[in-house]
Amino acid sequence: MKFTCFKDSLTTITENTTKQLIELNCLLASLTRSHHYSDAFQLFRQILSSHHLKPDHYTLSTTLTACANHRDTNTGNQFHGHAIRAGLKTYPHVANSLLSLYAKSEDLDSVKRVFIEIKRPDVYSWTTLLSACTKLGEVGYACQMFDQMPHQNVAVWNAIITGCAENGYDEIALDLFQRMHLLGVGHDNYTFASVLSLCFLELLEFGRQVHSLVIKTGFIVRVSVINALLTMYTNCERVADAYGVFEDAENKVLDQITYNAMIAGLITMGRDEEALVIFKDMQDVCLRPTELTFVSVLSSSSCPRVGHQVHALAIKMGFEDFTSVNNAAITMYSSCGDLPAAQMVFERLEWKDIISWNTMIASYAQWHLNKEAILAYMKMQREGIEPDVFTIGSLLVSSEMLVIVETIQAIVLRNALITKTEVSNALVSSFCKHKNMKQACQIFEDICPKNLISWNSIISGFQLNGFPVQGLEQFCELLVSGVRPNAYTLSIMLSICASISTLRHGKQIHGYILKCWYLPETTLGNALIALYAKCGVLHWSLRVFNEMIDKDIVSWNSIISAYAQHGKGKEAVQCYGEMQVLGGIKPDNATFTAVLSACSHAGLIDDGIRIFNSMVNTYGLEPGVDQLSCIADLLGRAGYVDEAERLVNHKHIDIDVSTWWTLFSSCAAHGNLRLGRIVAEFLLEAEQNNPAVYVLLSNIYANAGQWEEAANVRELMKRPLKEILRGQGVDGETFQKQFQIKRDALAHALGAIFWQDSRVVVYHTDGDVHDNVGCERLEALFAREGYALRIGHSDQQAPSVFIDAVPASGGMSYEVNFSSYNGLNW
Repeated sequence: MKFTCFKDSLTTITENTTKQLIELNCLLASLTRSHHYSDAFQLFRQILSSHHLKPDHYTLSTTLTACANHRDTNTGNQFHGHAIRAGLKTYPHVANSLLSLYAKSEDLDSVKRVFIEIKRPDVYSWTTLLSACTKLGEVGYACQMFDQMPHQNVAVWNAIITGCAENGYDEIALDLFQRMHLLGVGHDNYTFASVLSLCFLELLEFGRQVHSLVIKTGFIVRVSVINALLTMYTNCERVADAYGVFEDAENKVLDQITYNAMIAGLITMGRDEEALVIFKDMQDVCLRPTELTFVSVLSSSSCPRVGHQVHALAIKMGFEDFTSVNNAAITMYSSCGDLPAAQMVFERLEWKDIISWNTMIASYAQWHLNKEAILAYMKMQREGIEPDVFTIGSLLVSSEMLVIVETIQAIVLRNALITKTEVSNALVSSFCKHKNMKQACQIFEDICPKNLISWNSIISGFQLNGFPVQGLEQFCELLVSGVRPNAYTLSIMLSICASISTLRHGKQIHGYILKCWYLPETTLGNALIALYAKCGVLHWSLRVFNEMIDKDIVSWNSIISAYAQHGKGKEAVQCYGEMQVLGGIKPDNATFTAVLSACSHAGLIDDGIRIFNSMVNTYGLEPGVDQLSCIADLLGRAGYVDEAERLVNHKHIDIDVSTWWTLFSSCAAHGNLRLGRIVAEFLLEAEQNNPAVYVLLSNIYANAGQWEEAANVRELMKRPLKEILRGQGVDGETFQKQFQIKRDALAHALGAIFWQDSRVVVYHTDGDVHDNVGCERLEALFAREGYALRIGHSDQQAPSVFIDAVPASGGMSYEVNFSSYNGLNW
């Protein structure tokens, strides 16, 4: 309907002007409902300029509603002035329309001023005020005004509860709900929907109580409540409860919204195949999929065949021109690896919104096509579309070089996006990833306000870049700031504590987890198991494991690794069996690495071979480098060196240096000269004449009685070693004052030390270097066997150094004290 069709009626003199005004008011309302706001404004001005008509409060109220819907504050201010001059502002309809105008324009001061001028505010006035205050951050004022209300009905309660729930004031919303319940105010479907949306994992039990109240009060048949229940249970990953709600709903109400909620919930939990089943059921009961249905299903589909079929169905049902559906199709094709198809859908879009561009840029970033992502961004700018936080996030994901991150930072500054917390968080993460912690810290300090993602980004950055102490300090500042850490934050902190074996801090974080009821989080339980194992407190690892409600594959792998670290091979094998029988979990590659390592350290050769064979024959897994290294070590310890060699040579994969060192140590321990020479040649080539290889090979020759060959190897060692030391800045004079390890002690250290506690005495001499291994290599050899090193001065009169090998489970760590020998480079 257009205003121009009725323009002539304003120029016609009519005896019944009241009737004409009513007709024009109806026309104004029709124009407003059909979103023809400009025509509505023009019609109001024509009425205002007419000599025969005078706008009444209905005319003005309708026009102000059009201003509110159009977010046209300037025009609304003009009409507000007319309301004051005409004495119409006291009418409830006009006042409420003004409230709506300023609330939608986020002008809270004007909302307050208009509300105060209302003599008798009605329910709409109160709900508009409370909603505006909670949305614009003045929840305290909202609660104060709410308490001053003479009569608080369910609509007003819903306004303040929903406002708090939708704007991050979860605790206040829950307190208001409980207060409402205690006062005996009846709840409705809006109340339940708002409160249930707040019930995540830590509030699951409270959510169940609300669910019971929903059933008791009969609101279980309301679609909005059913959808809220489905969302709650899927957010808490309670699949059985979600299916229970959905199946009950099928018997009471069948609509597209319920199916969409169930499909979206299953996708959130990563159950894409089950979501497709519900999608098919939806069509079987003759419910037409909606735009949201296709967006959910397409966005989650990673199977090319299924994705193509769903996209074809969307086109067949007339959704071909829907931008949101096409954006989801781009995501689907990109996830399936069909980037040309994603580009084709993108190019065919007649109208590309910011989401379309972001989706395409994210697709390029997903496949590490950095150049294409940046070119797409440049083309987007030429189209006149400004980047948002998601654009910057996708560009940062695609950046593999620090210079690109710095370029994106310049783009952020140019577009004034640095004030967006999400953008600053992404920059912090990117600089942390590229090891530029100085720049990351500068950006982090300027973030205001800092949210939880900000803190998680900088703390994880410190962890990844080897600054655990700074990570602990930032966590303390997080707690002081009042931001509540989540499970991800706490898992990072537990990893930090484990990396530096700080049991005291780890226990404090464990206490915080118990206090805040985070323990049901499986990821935290897994991190606690690893922490206590690395700190040498195995019984605490077991206690955490036994108290866990939901154990996943990582949980079982963690406890098996804990047994392995503490030399309890039999217990590790037993746990491996329980994982399959009691836990019903299929082992993966990490499981086999942990249990084979335990068998190797405990000498359980029969169990190790049986488990290794089951990995290939029963579970069909291809052994990787880690598993081959463990089984080679197991065979080598037991003296089956030739079998270990055949195993390594039989597999068509690249063997890393650690596996060859395992074989080399076995050759030294069991005097296998043939294989020792072969492995030594490989290691000398792989590690660029590592002196430790010469030492160990020399000892293999010596133990075999081939003294001349042993001497030749020692002669070969001198020149490369001198070149290495000089390359590290050690001059000739200093080179003459290095440490010499006795030949017999060295042989003992590199051979038998793997099976017993021993001490290696390192004497300081002024002579040439005959046998020398770096502390780093010796430390690695000891650590591989579950020992820690402690290096310091001996009590002998002559300058010397001793190295103690102690079981790592004893909680010892190595210390270095060479105060008398400055400049030595170990």
